[in-house]
Amino acid sequence: MDFQNVKIFMDNMALDRTPGNAVEIYVDNKRVFSYQSGYSDLEKRIPLDGSESYYIYSCSKITTVTAALQLLEQGYFAVTDPLYEYIPEYRYMSVRETDGSLREAKQAITIGDLFSMTAGLTYDMRTEAFQRAENITGGKMNTETVVRCIASDPLSFEPGLYWQYSLCHDVLAGLVEIISGTKFRHYVRENIFSPLSMEASRYHVTEAEVSGIAQQYCFVPEGENGSFDIVEAQKYGKAKNGTFVNCGKKNEHILGEEYDSGGAGIITTVSDYAKLMAALANHGTGVNGSRILSPGAVELMRTPRLTWKQRKNFNWMQLAGYNYGFGVRTLTDKAISGSNGSVGEFGWGGAAGANAFADPSRKLAVFYVQHCLNPREEYYQPRLRNVIYSCLD
Repeated sequence: MDFQNVKIFMDNMALDRTPGNAVEIYVDNKRVFSYQSGYSDLEKRIPLDGSESYYIYSCSKITTVTAALQLLEQGYFAVTDPLYEYIPEYRYMSVRETDGSLREAKQAITIGDLFSMTAGLTYDMRTEAFQRAENITGGKMNTETVVRCIASDPLSFEPGLYWQYSLCHDVLAGLVEIISGTKFRHYVRENIFSPLSMEASRYHVTEAEVSGIAQQYCFVPEGENGSFDIVEAQKYGKAKNGTFVNCGKKNEHILGEEYDSGGAGIITTVSDYAKLMAALANHGTGVNGSRILSPGAVELMRTPRLTWKQRKNFNWMQLAGYNYGFGVRTLTDKAISGSNGSVGEFGWGGAAGANAFADPSRKLAVFYVQHCLNPREEYYQPRLRNVIYSCLD
């Protein structure tokens, strides 16, 4: 295997499409390539050295669905179970119609809906539910209280009707916490991070640890004012010309020290999170021999769940040729995606440019990071995937 093409691609990215990037690649649970290009601090021209931590935003979802699948394979719930059996606040949900009126939901949200983003939840964190949670907790915003309060917000549509990117996996993290009786961060530490020797991965950082986080930037295309929603920014964007603006070492999805965001909360290094992807690429068994999931659960994770009707909103350009499984995109049509990889390759990306994917058929695992909001996933994700696969044979 010769990864020279990956090196060239990353160097080109660092020249004009991101301040810096880094990647780790595993094949058959062996690290075969590690590389960094560009800067951890663009203003001070400090080069990346591989030790930096990053906010990986929605790549955190892969950990959350792994945690929930552990409980599924231990028999704590079934995907067809109504969510209200575990969190009663979700028993009586309302749906907001297009004219703004509310009606009672006819269907119950199932746990499967949380996995597949079909519950009808939104990604709006400025609603009355969050204000209520802040009032109840005195501003501490602990995970369980926030998740219970989210149930008071109206749904966008009848549960199960469509895919919609949302807070489903934050609620799934709350479900893990409630079922296990353990704070979500501790459950993940005990059952995923520690078994895989992921010592640099966490949900919160101390003041002393902030210095180890790479500077975070926003890419502002020419003609834009820089005020964009980071969730919306994941949907599109391949503009080349623009400006990198330092936007500080913060993650607005981490609501406070008590909130463990299942959807966007992890801070980690490239080498650390690659260990999780290596385990998933090897049917649930990590580099150190620890098993975090059964092979059947990994297969379930990457099994397509969306019908054609549900895929109405599953239309981001970088998702062409993919369906959605249990919290991950999963490749179903190589011709439509233009992929030179394998059907069944699966993974997800993050708002600041993290991109994780695994291919059990090739035992390939990849974790890539660029710490830049509005990362233009439409541009780099399919190109990076194809360049990596070109180097395997």
